[in-house]
Amino acid sequence: MAFGMEERGRGGRGRRMFGGDELRLILLKLIEEAPRHGYDLIREIEARSNGAYAPSPGVVYPTLTMLDDMDLIAEHKSDGAKKQFAITEAGSAHLAENAAEVAALFERLADLGERHARTHGGPVRRAMHNLKTVLAASVFDDEVDAERLHAIAEILDEAARKIERL
Repeated sequence: MAFGMEERGRGGRGRRMFGGDELRLILLKLIEEAPRHGYDLIREIEARSNGAYAPSPGVVYPTLTMLDDMDLIAEHKSDGAKKQFAITEAGSAHLAENAAEVAALFERLADLGERHARTHGGPVRRAMHNLKTVLAASVFDDEVDAERLHAIAEILDEAARKIERL
């Protein structure tokens, strides 16, 4: 996977998409846009990646604590029960100092979202699901013989060759 990223729906989590310093900058930038609480930050990152990536609460909440300890954010009074954070002057200055990196991180997040939108839906996903269903019914049948398995393998190999040539 590009960028050493973690994607949802892969049967468990892999490596993180963003390193700790990178996630701090992303969270700080999102908080600069509007005061937010942890869950809102997770959902916003997920939305900006078209559902491809959502950092875990176990990463987000300690990062918020760290940003607070660094005086880059501060608790913002809100009506709800959830603790919201707003950016401080020091946080705004930190973002300004790292503006190029922040822009690159958000571009990376948008690229991930665009790629996810192209590859996780539509006709190819439907066709892959249909193929999986038919294969499960055909290959794992107790009555299947070697000749049929070889014929199925040949069809799959031919399809792979045709896709490769596209």
